[in-house]
Amino acid sequence: MMAGPAATAQLQGVHRSQAHPFGGRRPTGHRPLARRRQWGFTLVEVLVALGIVAIALTAGIKASSALASNAQRQSDALIAQWCAENALIRIRLTRQLPSAGDTEEVCEQAGQQLQVVASVRPTPNPNFMRVQAKVLRGQTPLLQLTTVVGRY
Repeated sequence: MMAGPAATAQLQGVHRSQAHPFGGRRPTGHRPLARRRQWGFTLVEVLVALGIVAIALTAGIKASSALASNAQRQSDALIAQWCAENALIRIRLTRQLPSAGDTEEVCEQAGQQLQVVASVRPTPNPNFMRVQAKVLRGQTPLLQLTTVVGRY
């Protein structure tokens, strides 16, 4: 047999939804608080979510832009170093003490044309010369290498 308010309500001919939990009937006119079901998000919740997504996407775009910029700068530095080393090695391979002064040449590496300015300056020791290779793209300096070349 059933026990409790539902059983009492059925015995009294009252529907279970009207039965009071502690027995008897609910007073007429008294209805339980109606709960509305929420099926979705409010406009404020949607706008907050869109704001968070927009901030995250902006940060991601800035980070990827910085990565691309750093990769390009690293590539430029590597190509400039090849050009500077080629200029310094060319001077060393002459096996003569270079004369003081500046020379300019164009260096093409990886499809890029860079300008290399080699500056030869005397040192306090007459058996050595200071050689500086400066690599430029237009007027923008990319790299500068300096070495000392001795008399052979």
